[in-house]
Amino acid sequence: MPTCVALLRGINVGGNKVIKMADLAKAFTSLGFANVRTLLASGNVVFEASNAKAATSSVIEAALEKAFGKKIGVIVRTGEALQAMVKADPFKGIKVTPETRLYVTFLGPASSSKLKLPYESPDRAFRILCLADGALYSVLTLTPGKGTVDAMDVLEKEYGKQVTTRNWNTVQKITALI
Repeated sequence: MPTCVALLRGINVGGNKVIKMADLAKAFTSLGFANVRTLLASGNVVFEASNAKAATSSVIEAALEKAFGKKIGVIVRTGEALQAMVKADPFKGIKVTPETRLYVTFLGPASSSKLKLPYESPDRAFRILCLADGALYSVLTLTPGKGTVDAMDVLEKEYGKQVTTRNWNTVQKITALI
C-alpha cells in the first residue's frame, strides 16, 4: 500500500482546534487507512492507503469535520514526494544560526501568487527561496520585534489560507516515519 502524509492546518495552535493525537489516529483508522502514525501535536499523520480516492484532502476534511465538529484544512502528499523533497535538500548552502528557521509551506491545489521568486522582505529577515512541486521553501531570521507570525502573514496574503507550513526539522522527522 502506498504511504501518504496528511498535513493538517491550524490544529493545537494557541489553544485552537485542540485535537488529541490518539483521537486523530482513530479518525484516520476509521477511514480504512492502515499503519496510522502521528508526529508531534501539530497535525502530521503518516498512513497507508489502499484506496487512493479515500486519501484525498476533501474526503479527509469531511471525515475530520464529522469526527471533531471543526473545519480542518488538510493537504495530502505521498511519502515518496516528501522523501524526494528531503533528498533534494533545498536548504543546502543556507547558513543556519540559532536565529534561523527553515520552513516548507505546502500549497493546496488552488494556491497561486504573482509574487516574484526568490523573494526577500524589505527588512531582509524573510526569504522565499523557491517554489517546487507544490511547496515553498523559505528562511526566516528571527530579529527583535519580528517573528514567525510575520512570515506566515506574508505567505497567507500571497498564497491564501489553503496552505500549511512546517519547520524543515519536522519534515525530516515525518520522512523518518515513512
